[in-house]
Order: sequence, then structure tokens, then C-alpha cells
Amino acid sequence: MPNKSQRPSLSMPAFATLTVVVAVAAALFLTACGKADTPGGAKPGAAPVAAQVGVVTLQPQRVELSAELAGRTVAFQTAEVRPQVNGIVKTRAFTEGSDVKAGQLLYQIDPASYQAALDSAKAALAKAEASATTAKLKAGRYDELAGIDAVSKQLRDDTQAALKQAQADVASATAAVRAAQIDLDRTRVSAPIAGRIGRSAVTPGALVTANQAAAMATLQQLDPIYVDVTQTSAELLRLQRDLAEGRLQRDASGQARVKLLLEDGSTYALEGRLQFSELQVDPASGSVTLRAQFPNPRRQLLPGMYVRAQVQSGVQAQAILAPQAAVQRDAKGNATAMVIGKDGKAESRTLQTGPAINGQWLVTSGLAAGDQLIVDGLQRLRPGSPVQAAPAASAASAAAR
Repeated sequence: MPNKSQRPSLSMPAFATLTVVVAVAAALFLTACGKADTPGGAKPGAAPVAAQVGVVTLQPQRVELSAELAGRTVAFQTAEVRPQVNGIVKTRAFTEGSDVKAGQLLYQIDPASYQAALDSAKAALAKAEASATTAKLKAGRYDELAGIDAVSKQLRDDTQAALKQAQADVASATAAVRAAQIDLDRTRVSAPIAGRIGRSAVTPGALVTANQAAAMATLQQLDPIYVDVTQTSAELLRLQRDLAEGRLQRDASGQARVKLLLEDGSTYALEGRLQFSELQVDPASGSVTLRAQFPNPRRQLLPGMYVRAQVQSGVQAQAILAPQAAVQRDAKGNATAMVIGKDGKAESRTLQTGPAINGQWLVTSGLAAGDQLIVDGLQRLRPGSPVQAAPAASAASAAAR
């Protein structure tokens, strides 16, 4: 009997046949895999399938351009209250941090010595007026006597000179009374402007001197209020050039509107107007100071606050806006976008963009009205690829804003 451990061996013809079968099967398998790897199941050499993309048709829009600039708030008017006479402060007649009216009493300086000086000046005036009356009567009598040669002309001339001297003494005494009255009035330190007063630097009993360096208090008018911002001289020149060449237009009022962003990120409710720009450029920073005026009825804005001002630079009537999702950057950092060309294929454009406006880029060159901008389906799209366009709802809604 044959041994069970021995296996039958294949003859050479059978082995060759088996090899051929395995090779054919492998070739069929590789062919099937190649078909599966062809995009869209298309046969090699067949026309590529058009990619589905979402597009938005660009239309010119009217947009208001603005520049966001950093700045500080400044009081509309500021007055440092200082004494104009020497003396002891008797009373303080205001509450620190309150609003005061123009002419309202702030401090009372001891008026006793100034009242005495006024009384003395009035007495000197009365004496001078009495002397002037006597001199006038005497001059009148001597003038009559000189007419009949009862007294010499020299004596008449002396009485006339004495009258004029007495009248001059009256004028001098009158001026002294007026000066003494002014000093007495200055013992009442009043508010020069209406506004909010800060803390007091003196208390009752303090000695103050005329025109001292230290202010007794500071008064500021806060409604309206100024906002000073800085803009580079290069940006100012560009803005002036765009306005001169008609690329930008001012609104009907001719004054640029300004909006404020506060330190906490909130937007100030009231809108301001640009008042003027500085007449010179700061040589250290190369910037120009712009001043805007804002209403501040609730005193929400205080002097010295850091703010960001959105200053309207002009209006562009035929602006082209592109959704930010459709704009990409190439290896050199240039902005690019894909549009559908006249042949129905994807076409790459190099763009020049301006500021972002409501989630869209302002395109200054590279796109035109009527272009079909590809917004969706950009991941595997290449220039020259055939595309099948459909409106992109998200892009259309963004462009309509």
C-alpha cells in the first residue's frame, strides 16, 4: 500500500496551466481596480466630469468706506479756577463732581480788607469831589472879576488850573473806587463756564494768593465732547487723491460721520461729526490729528478715555464686494479668486483688495460686475476644470448685506 504521508505531485503540464490561470486572474483584478480608481467611473481618455460649484454673480454696490482710528476723548472746554486776590478761603460753595452753571459761586475769600479798601476809596472820591466843587466856584468868580479887570489875568488862570487839577483828582479817585470794587468782587470766585467741576484743591481756612500756579479746582464742559484721533499722512493723501479723482464722494452734508467703539468693545449710541484736521504733520510719528465732536448728554464719555473711532472716508457708488470665503492666498501672499470663464471652466484671478466690509472684501481690481465668483466647491477645483454652476445661497445673502 502506498504511504499516506506521501502527497501526489503535479506534473509539469498541470503546473504550467495553473500558473497561466493565476496570471490571468491577477490581470483581471488589476484592471478592475484601475476602473474603480477612475473619477466618476469614467473610462481612461474620456472627458472629465464637470464639478458642481456654488457661485454668486457680482453686482456693483454703493458702500460707505470708513477708517478705524485710535484716539482719546477731550473736554469741549476746560477752565482751571485760580484766585485773583490774596486772602483766606472762608467757604466752598459747591459739591465736588457736580455740574455747575456759569457765574455760580465756587469759593468765598475773606472780603473784610477789600471792603475796607473800597470804603477808603469812596471817601477819597468824596473829598476830591468836594475840592472840585470849591475849585469850580472859585474859578467862576475869578473869571467874572477878570472880565472887569478886578483881578489879574494871572490869578484867573491859576484858578482855572486848580479846577482842572481838582477834576483830575476826582477821576483818579473814581478809578480807585472801581479798582477796589473789582478786588472786592474777586473775593467771590465764580465758575467761568458751565460744566462739571472736579475735586477741590483747597479747603476753608486755606491761604490763597493771586494768580498762584496751583488751581483751586478744574471745571470741564463735557457736552458736547471732542474725540482726537490720528491718521497717517500717507493715508490722508490717498483719501484726498481718491476724492479729487472721483473714486470717492462725500455725502450730502459734506461732513464725515464718525462712530465710536468704547474700551469695553461696545458701540457708543450717538453719532459724531468730523470737525477739522490738524494743519501740520507730527514729524515724530508722521501722523495728522483729526478732531470729531460728539453729543454727550448722559456724560457717558469722560476726558481721557481711550476709544476707536470709525471715521467715514467717503462713498463709493460702484464698489465690487467679494465674500471672504471666496478669496484665497497664493504662495506669494497675493489674493486670488476663482471665477467661471466664458468657456464654462474655472479661471483664476489675482485680486487687489481694500478693507473688509461686513464680512466681504472690497475688490479694487481683478473682478468686475457680472463675473460669476465661485464660493462653494473650491477644495479640489483647479484652473481649467469644467464646472457646473449653481447659486450659492449663503454667498448671495452675504453679498446682499
